[in-house]
Amino acid sequence: MQLEDYFEFEKFSTKHGEVVRIRIKGHRIAIEHVLYYYKEEKMGPEQIVREVYTDLPLEAAYATILYYLHNKETVEAYLEQGERIANAWYQEYLEKGPYFLRDEAQARIAAEKAADSR
Repeated sequence: MQLEDYFEFEKFSTKHGEVVRIRIKGHRIAIEHVLYYYKEEKMGPEQIVREVYTDLPLEAAYATILYYLHNKETVEAYLEQGERIANAWYQEYLEKGPYFLRDEAQARIAAEKAADSR
């Protein structure tokens, strides 16, 4: 088994840039969540599984940390890109208010309906 086999890699585009999401296979947990506890809270895999992600197999926690250690530069770039995009969305939220996504979606739907009725 390859280390990458523990993860699901997903790519999609947003208006703020391309998003890559790396999730632990079989879970909705993105690797940055486990890495937060490893890097910031100084928790080991056993403690992360015991105290935070109790449904996560210990092997998956180890695999996440090992993946990070073996691909540190790439994973740090992944984490930084995620932060940049999250901050861009947050700044847009601050500028436009809490309902801007709903309003944009409603405007897009109305425009599509108007185009269909022609």
